[in-house]
Amino acid sequence: MSKIKNSYLVLKRHSLMVILAAGLATSAAACAATPTRESTGGYVDDSTITAKVKTDLAQDAKVSASDVSVQTYKGVVDLSGFVNSQSQISEARLVAGQVNGVKAVHDNLIVKGVVAPPTAAEKRVD
Repeated sequence: MSKIKNSYLVLKRHSLMVILAAGLATSAAACAATPTRESTGGYVDDSTITAKVKTDLAQDAKVSASDVSVQTYKGVVDLSGFVNSQSQISEARLVAGQVNGVKAVHDNLIVKGVVAPPTAAEKRVD
């Protein structure tokens, strides 16, 4: 009877180890990056970059940062919103590009009061 009991305990221990290993693998996979989702560490890094860019823009007297939105994904900073002049767009790009960890800066900034040229789709409607 003790042989059966020992076999049962060994099987139970083995099962527990397999379950723990599967849980650990699942946890690690949940934190891993995918092409469309950042890893946990990557998210923290991007959040830090975003905060630093926002702070630096707010402290720069040459940029009206109140209407500028900053988002970062895998080290690429995306600036969007409105500024008062073309020179503020250049300054915002420069400020963002100087932050440690920034790989590239994309700007979708628009100068207030400037009418954008019509898109190709808008031209076809006329």
